[in-house]
Amino acid sequence: MSRKESRNHLLLRYNKERQRNVLAKPGEHEFVLILDQLKPSFNVGKIFRSAEAFGAHAVHLVNVGQFDPSPAKGSFRKVPARFHDSFADCHAALVAEGYSFFLLEPTGLDSLCTVKLPKKCAFVLGHEEFGFSFKREGFTDLQTLSIPQFGSVQSLNVSIAASVIMYEYVRQVQRRTPEPTATSAQP
Repeated sequence: MSRKESRNHLLLRYNKERQRNVLAKPGEHEFVLILDQLKPSFNVGKIFRSAEAFGAHAVHLVNVGQFDPSPAKGSFRKVPARFHDSFADCHAALVAEGYSFFLLEPTGLDSLCTVKLPKKCAFVLGHEEFGFSFKREGFTDLQTLSIPQFGSVQSLNVSIAASVIMYEYVRQVQRRTPEPTATSAQP
């Protein structure tokens, strides 16, 4: 298959899956992910796969181009995708819904291990090389978070970082949820 045929095949698959995404239902948790100008590589599909596994409410894509939905293994059909041309549009929509915003970055002020996450979290993940598409001064409600790392690498792969943050969110929410009481079985 030529490069042009391969791109056309990807475009057809992306458009077909995007049409199916309209039927996606929010997951059981109230957190959302914001993918801010991520490279439309395999990471976006992998993030959708993890978002479905952890019960994300939605994934917001800010200026993310067409991506290959194959790494999502069908999860792009199950997790609502919201598309935005700018972070400001996405931010305004989620502020209106009562979300608290957390930027993931290696030098974040707060460690993921020490922050109590609210129920309505919007986790912002930026471009792997260029960071975020916006100037932070315009968004004073953004709190920075880092994932503790002990090796010599500067940061985690973005899909791995997304999975870690979703896991911690679910862990905290489940800890706050009262355990169902056991009922005795009747003979």
